Amino acid sequence: MTRLPQLEKQIARLQRRTEFLNRISSRYWNARRIIFVAGVLLALAFCNFSGRKGGWIAAGLLTILFCVVTMFHNRVRESLSRVSLLIDIKRVQIARIRLDWDRLPPTEQSSFADHPFASDLDIVGERSLHRLIDSAVTKEGSERLKSWLLEVRPNAELIEHRQALVRELKGHSLFRDRLQLLSAVARISTVGPTPARGRGSRWNSRILVEWIERTAPQSSLIPTVLVLSALAALNIACIVLGALQVIPAIWPLTFLIYMGAMYLMQHRIASAWDELYELEKALTHFQVVFRYLESRSYKSTPRLAEICAPFVDQHKQPSVEMRRLGRLAAALGVRTNPLLWLLVHVLMPWDFIFTHRLELLRNELAHLLPRWLDAWYELETLNSLANFAYLNPHYTFPEISSNISNRFAARNLGHPLLNLETRVCNSFELDQHQRIVILTGSNMAGKSTFLRTIGVSLSLAYAGSPVNADHLMTSLFRPFTCIKVSDSVQDGLSYFYAEVKRLTALLAATKADDPLPVLFLIDEIFRGTNSRERLIGSRSYIRALSESNAVGLVATHDLELVKLADEIDGVVNFHFREEVSDGRMVFDYRLRSGPCPTTNALTIMRLEGLPVDI
Repeated sequence: MTRLPQLEKQIARLQRRTEFLNRISSRYWNARRIIFVAGVLLALAFCNFSGRKGGWIAAGLLTILFCVVTMFHNRVRESLSRVSLLIDIKRVQIARIRLDWDRLPPTEQSSFADHPFASDLDIVGERSLHRLIDSAVTKEGSERLKSWLLEVRPNAELIEHRQALVRELKGHSLFRDRLQLLSAVARISTVGPTPARGRGSRWNSRILVEWIERTAPQSSLIPTVLVLSALAALNIACIVLGALQVIPAIWPLTFLIYMGAMYLMQHRIASAWDELYELEKALTHFQVVFRYLESRSYKSTPRLAEICAPFVDQHKQPSVEMRRLGRLAAALGVRTNPLLWLLVHVLMPWDFIFTHRLELLRNELAHLLPRWLDAWYELETLNSLANFAYLNPHYTFPEISSNISNRFAARNLGHPLLNLETRVCNSFELDQHQRIVILTGSNMAGKSTFLRTIGVSLSLAYAGSPVNADHLMTSLFRPFTCIKVSDSVQDGLSYFYAEVKRLTALLAATKADDPLPVLFLIDEIFRGTNSRERLIGSRSYIRALSESNAVGLVATHDLELVKLADEIDGVVNFHFREEVSDGRMVFDYRLRSGPCPTTNALTIMRLEGLPVDI
């Protein structure tokens, strides 16, 4: 919560800036109106008193003045637009702290039914971890963050590398805000302004790369350019030699041959001007971000400098390529002047030469642009995690151990999707001696939430993000959950059968030939069948898990299962409890060792007015 006052002060300062810019903009509007009206009146007056020449001079001078004022006014309006976007960014940051889902940008819905934990842990979805963290403007940056959070087989070196980058970026809020702001500006200039609720729509910037790959020529223009250049040289030689009367005047014939050859080859360059225009327009939108990345100093951020290396290569910078595009656009723009076009084409096959250069540049961009975009997407993903770390300064970066197996030790671990005012944190540990936890407790006591807390924390840890804990040390696991199983009318699956299929997949994952153990989280095992068969099936399943490469928790209401702690090594009991105070249930959501000593189903029925016979 310590970030809230800072963000509110920043918004207040930006709003004052907006008010100031609005006053300046209003003055410019008035000045433009006055100049326009005065220009018309003065031009007419000078025409009457000084003749047309005086009128045209007055009109020209006032037109120049009007253009200058308009230029400065446009700069003020651009500043207003950027300040408005920055205010939106700050407001969304506040919404992320307060878990105000109505103010968070929407996220694309995807199905992850077969994923080991995506849906069960709310990693994706309407009120998900991904939506809470994601500040990417591009679709690709958002999808990359999602892939990091959904990592099913973590890598310790990669996690350590990401953590270092997130730590480095966390302290550079100006860079993070600037990158997000310029990305938003680029998106708006590409897809146009959108309503307030739609500002979170993603920009699919991959379209440009696909366009470059799709429009790549099938064959080179070099042979065509060489033939036409030879014909042009022959034509010029015939003109010169004919003028000197060295040879007969055959240049009209060579000229017709040259022009005819160009006409026959015209199909090779028919779309060059349109392609160049589209390419230049698209790169112009990207350039607002790329220019910032190539001009920034990275002396204080050495890890960030490695990612941004494609932007600091002096010979391959986006600005250098944009200047080359500008020169090509100017050269091919000769076709807009027919007389000039004819003169230059008498001397050389101008369009063919510069279309060939355009193809060379496009081939070069086909290699450079993916590198620039990949660096941008990586920055957006890291930016999201660093922003999450910045907004939650009390979160800590977990310690990832690749040497110690089957270890998960957390102190004051909490769920990031719960409001801070109601969030309860617990300490917990799994290791070789405490491999399987039978978690019992009454309804609504907190069992399911605790399972999700462990799973979400692993997802964050493996993505390189800080977690809501005072301390977390964990080994590398393959997380697998069975929490929100549902039946399927379309597939003809009952709830029980869907649960059996999920638990079968989990058990198969534990027996796979993989050095990483599975960390399983099972909520209300076999709840879809009768109590007798549920108990038999649950005991057998937990026994099979104890003999596999796995650790984890099983939440259940079956108090008979707590006896497994006396029968199987590594099985222990934990529980949540409740109290009845003043006729209502009171939960403290504190994790305690041992089996649950109380139940509350009948109490809840009775409190809600249902008949209960004892």
